[in-house]
Amino acid sequence: MEDKFEIGNIDNPEHLKWEILENEPVMETAIFNIDKSLRKSKKGVIAPFFTLKAPNWITVIPWYRNEEGIPCFVMVQQYRHGCQRIIREFPAGMVDDGERAIVAAKRELSEETGIVSKDMKHLATINPNPAFMDNEANFYLAKEIERTEKRNLDETEDIDVLSVPVTEVIEKMGTDPLYDNGVMIAALTFFLKEAIKNPDLLK
Repeated sequence: MEDKFEIGNIDNPEHLKWEILENEPVMETAIFNIDKSLRKSKKGVIAPFFTLKAPNWITVIPWYRNEEGIPCFVMVQQYRHGCQRIIREFPAGMVDDGERAIVAAKRELSEETGIVSKDMKHLATINPNPAFMDNEANFYLAKEIERTEKRNLDETEDIDVLSVPVTEVIEKMGTDPLYDNGVMIAALTFFLKEAIKNPDLLK
């Protein structure tokens, strides 16, 4: 029995693919490049599309219990030039050429916070926006953390490091301007999925 809301060949979606006829770089920057592609659909439609080619990203969710036994995250605050205001986030950054994502995660955590983790677990890998981006965002949960190293910030980075109760982050994420970074919302979603298997992360 067919579902009245389904349209198209659901079991064989090959008819949705587009062929790349030609591709040319349009702009190069320090953090991403833009390409212009001429593409052709299975129906014969030919149109230009622009894709943003960026390095892969990592986000680390450092978790620990404070002296009162309350589950907390280590988070960072910094000025973001896109929205032109202060944003509170999990430590994050880009994967360097030839670098493994897990190595980048440990490096960025150390550089931004001076923290190392003895228990870092991969939670998920997603495409941040498949409509026009080609990169991946990798998410890691860091436990058994220690602050043992000095931070190593870039010249353009001014970052505060703070401890925030997990319950506060859950309450404010996506509803408070300080917590409106979409990638961080995704990170919290994967943390909550992990907490279904390990409820001690929340209590």
